[in-house]
Amino acid sequence: MGNLLLIIVLYLLFLPLSGCTSGDLIKPPQTYHSGSLNPELAQKVLSLNPEALSEFDVLEVLSRCPAPRILALDGSIRIVSMESFARFLVAMGYPESQVRNPFDGSYSYNSSMDSAQLAGMIAWYYEQEGLRPILIGHSQGGMLTVKLLHELAGTFQKEIPVWNPLTRQPEKRWSFRDPLTGQDRPVTGLRLGFASAVGTGKGMRRILLQWDMLKHLRNIPGSIDEFTGFHLQYDLISGTLLGVNEDDHYRSIGSSRVRNVTLPRECSHLGIPSNEQLAAQKESRAWIYRYRPGNASGDESPPGIHKNIVFAADVWYSIRKHWCRDLQQLIRARGLDKGRT
Repeated sequence: MGNLLLIIVLYLLFLPLSGCTSGDLIKPPQTYHSGSLNPELAQKVLSLNPEALSEFDVLEVLSRCPAPRILALDGSIRIVSMESFARFLVAMGYPESQVRNPFDGSYSYNSSMDSAQLAGMIAWYYEQEGLRPILIGHSQGGMLTVKLLHELAGTFQKEIPVWNPLTRQPEKRWSFRDPLTGQDRPVTGLRLGFASAVGTGKGMRRILLQWDMLKHLRNIPGSIDEFTGFHLQYDLISGTLLGVNEDDHYRSIGSSRVRNVTLPRECSHLGIPSNEQLAAQKESRAWIYRYRPGNASGDESPPGIHKNIVFAADVWYSIRKHWCRDLQQLIRARGLDKGRT
């Protein structure tokens, strides 16, 4: 009980700081496009197998192309952010412009934002960039990710305005132009490609008075192609102190594909976003690129390598797979597969 009280106190102490990030001091130019496509490069992308992408494929082909906007969503306690994980993605070959928040240059996003606002931002990014954004949420950021999926599914409201992330203001419209079809579509109804949540539990939803998510937290609607829920063993904050059981698992309530991954017991709630160093180590980098979900090598961390490597490898596999898939879809929609420009 003493540990639980300590955690509650920490959350209450650090919640007021959630609006301040190191990125607030950076203020880079407000750019949001990355890469470009031409028929030659498009043909190289189309030749790739999204489920077996090598480091060469990423560095020599995909990194020269447009990439989905990635929103790494922090937890409530601001002493731990998703910045290290975002830097890991960049070091592995992901375009930095698509990881940084274009408003303030930060590498991660505040999880205290309104879920409808986030849904409006997602629609804006997709309309402007042509690729569906990807969300990676830690703790409360995982809750916000799931809540966003319910917003897109129309669980809470039928109309959501488009939000401009550069001005942080809503636009006077409730629909966006689909970059693949050119047709106007409402924000509600948009289906994303991939998202994940790690260390997100119902206990903290009660403590933080997020009652509206208690019955929705483990239910993934059909507003996404694939969702991965990562669970921490013996973790007090996410409510798995006695272990991970079936009640902790996410489940599909629509057409989404949902995976549940229980991470090695060495992984901790506050330490799981720390991944940046993995990209700098030759051995761990090679292991991450060899990793495939469901392989025996994914059951536990390999000897002598960082305890968070399974989480980093699993998410990176899904990111580059959906990056390639959506990019191939965009190429076909633009006619670049037929040599048109």
